[in-house]
This record gives sequence, C-alpha cells and structure tokens, in this order.
Amino acid sequence: MSPSDLRAIPSVEKVLQALGDTGLPRPVVLEVVRAELAGLRKHRTIPDFDGVLARLQVSLKGLRASRIQPVINGTGILIHTNLGRAPLGPEVIERLSKIGSNYNNLEFALPGGTRGGRAAYLERSLALLCAAEAATAVNNNAAALVLILRYFCRSLARPDDRRFGIGTRRASLPKNEVIISRGELIQIGGGFRIPEILESSGARLREVGTTNKTSIHDYARAITRQTALILRVHRSNFFMGGFVESARTEEIAALARKKQVPFVEDLGSGAMIETEAISGLEHEPTAAEVVGRGVDLVCFSGDKLLGGPQAGVIAGKSKLIAALKREPIFRALRCGKLILSALETTVDLYLRGSSADSSHPNTAAGKRISREQSHRYAGIPVLEMMRVSNDELRSRAEKLIPALDGLPIAALVGVGHAQIGGGTLPRSVLASVTLDLAHHTLKPQEIASRLREQTVPVIGYIARGKLKLDLRTIFPWQDAELVSAIRAASS
Repeated sequence: MSPSDLRAIPSVEKVLQALGDTGLPRPVVLEVVRAELAGLRKHRTIPDFDGVLARLQVSLKGLRASRIQPVINGTGILIHTNLGRAPLGPEVIERLSKIGSNYNNLEFALPGGTRGGRAAYLERSLALLCAAEAATAVNNNAAALVLILRYFCRSLARPDDRRFGIGTRRASLPKNEVIISRGELIQIGGGFRIPEILESSGARLREVGTTNKTSIHDYARAITRQTALILRVHRSNFFMGGFVESARTEEIAALARKKQVPFVEDLGSGAMIETEAISGLEHEPTAAEVVGRGVDLVCFSGDKLLGGPQAGVIAGKSKLIAALKREPIFRALRCGKLILSALETTVDLYLRGSSADSSHPNTAAGKRISREQSHRYAGIPVLEMMRVSNDELRSRAEKLIPALDGLPIAALVGVGHAQIGGGTLPRSVLASVTLDLAHHTLKPQEIASRLREQTVPVIGYIARGKLKLDLRTIFPWQDAELVSAIRAASS
C-alpha cells in the first residue's frame, strides 16, 4: 500500500464525529472504529469516506442488536430458549426491583444479628412444593446434574456414604459408573449432550438396554461394585412410539433400594400442575410425582414449566441434599440474590394458589395441582398463556386489524398451532389465533426482517406465503407496540 493510500484512510476522530450518536458507549464505538480502520490498512483498495461510514454503521447496528433487549414473541412458542425461556410475572419483577435496588439479608440472620445461611426460606418452600424432604437450587439444571454427578462419582469412598453401602467397601475401589438407558442418551438444545456432561463430571457410562427397549432386568444386570448411581433422564424434548418399553420409575426405585444404589432422575421441565388438564397438552410428570415414586433425588429447570428464573432445582432426601451443599463446587454453582428472590416469589405464587393443608408439608402441598385449582395460579405468565382461550385471542386480533387500516398490507385473523417449547411436551399443540400479514409489494421475508429492526423487535414466522404473529405469546399490553412496529415496517 502506497503512502497516498494510507493518507486516504480517515482519522479515528473524523469517523467518530461523522457517526454522531450511535446509542452505544464511546469506548465501544471507538474499539469498533479502530478495528475497522486497522482492517482497511490490510486491503489494497480503500473505499471512500462514505463507504467507510457505511461499513461501520453496519457493524455498529449488528452490535446494538446483540444487546439483550425486550422483544415481541409472535412465534407461538411459549418457552422459547432463544428468546429467554419463561417470562417473569409482575410480582416477581416487583420483588426483583426491591431486592436489586437495596441491601438485603442474603446471608444475614435478622433475629440474632449474625451471619446466616442463604436460601433457607426458598429451600423449605421448594421442598414443600416438591413433596420432598429437602431441596436446594443452583444456577441451572445442567449445573444441578454436574453437582450430583461430582458428588456420587469419585474414586474414593466417603464416611457419609454408608446409607448406600459405599463406606463398607475398599477405599481404593473406583465407584464412578452411571447406569443409564441407551434411549435416554439425549441431546438438548445448544449442544448439551447427556453423555458428554456425564463424562466431564468424572462419570463412566454404563449404557443398558437398547434405544427403544430397556427393562428392569437390564438395570439389575448392570449393577456392580463400581456403580455410583442409576440415572434416569426424562425425554422432555422428543418422544418414541411403536415397539418401545421402559422400566417404570417405581421398579427402578425398588431395585435401587435393594442394591443400596442412589437413584436420580433428571426431570428437565419442572412442571407443577396437571398439564393434561389444559386442552392440547399431554401429561408431564411433576417433581412431586417422581419423588413419590421413590427416587432419591430429582432435578429440573426453573425457567421452563415452573415459570421462574433460570435455575436448577434439586429435591429429594435430606441427607443427600445436605451432602451436595457441602461439595466445594456448590459455591461456584450457587444462585445470587436476584435469582433466589425471583425463585422465592415464583414458588410462593404456587403455594398461595394451593389449598393444601399446611400441617402436612410433604404430602398435600406437593401433590399435583388439580384441574379445579389450576386457574388459581395467576401471576405466572407461562401458565396464563397456556390457559387463555381462543375466543380472547380472536377478540384481540379483530381489534388489531382496524388499527392497521391505510397500510399497504392485508391483515387477517388466522389459525395458529402454539407449542410449549424449551425441550418440553414435544407432542403437545395448543390451538391458537394469529395475525396474518401480507404486504402488497414486499415478500414476507422482507416484512419479517423489517419487524426485527424495530425499536421493540417483533419476531414471527412465515407460513403459506404470509407472516404470522401468534397472539398466544404476545402479551395484551404489547398490542399497541405491535401496531406501531407493523406500521413502521410496512411504510
């Protein structure tokens, strides 16, 4: 590159002045500008000044779009992993605001004025909700599984393992085999593979059965002196039909007790209500059901069907929960004040909605919420979205259409098929109502792209030549923003 070419590259300050207010912090913009100009110096052809600005504006636009921001979810997927999974309700948000903007008693015992433990109230409430002896929470369900595996899979026995016969064996005996059905070696979104998470935690897989058939005898034959635990993984994001067989949880639990081997189930979705009571949904086992069937520990996500923040809940035997909390890695996986507060409030909403007898904390309160009770759980958006009727959705759609008059776009009330999403209830479909948009000149892909560029991005899906926005996943208070976005994108 000649000296004249180098002189053609504008200065950093000149570019910054020309860009003006980008909506980003100056150090961020400065870093982008410097990187772009440094890249130009490596090319033989130097664009003109306007070309340089255009390249930078594209880069900055992409950077702005990558910041976490509210969006309007018109996909019809209630628990959309890419869109943040379960939205939080107003009571949870109010609680987060109070806790986040003040000091709090996270690890302070108010009665005695001394240092206290964290999450005592939450753990008691979670145990009550799950009908378990004890419970705790970490930062997500993957972390919950890692913690469980790290505790049970190790080379040396520990004194507190006598409950499962471990302490009576030779201290040098490796004990890290995890028995799991081949039909449960699943992959969840984002590349999370059960076999890899097991192996990274020091476990050695002992696969039993076949992809489609695993009997109780397969589990029994696999148990050896090296067995650390039996792991069951709920198939929450896919289903198998036809020539299939799976051992019942009760059978595995009985075998585990007989052989003094821990039995853990990764439930995944964290349902707390009778999902089959809602039209279009199949039954999803709850933590209370699984605990009642004899598992020693169950873990599940907080931001799926529970409808709370991202967290991993572990419930089960009190001795095991206490042991997990003593693991050194627990401190690295524990939740902070905001997650604990959001989870506390979510669990409170369930417990307040239950008519269970509080004198029996580990039986009545943790049972599946009945069909009659399911309407009481207001304040949990995921459950509210499941329950809203198509008549209500259709009424909203019909009110939106007149608000779009005068635009070069045809808007109609359409039919939708909403899904739960988030690796949950894969066979379930909720009948829904959509707002179908067809621009007079622009293709649906172009309208979809323009909607994603709005101040509040709108995300829908394309079907049969139209852009469809499912109202089941669009909150009523977002209707005005939705109309504004459509108007801006259509002009």
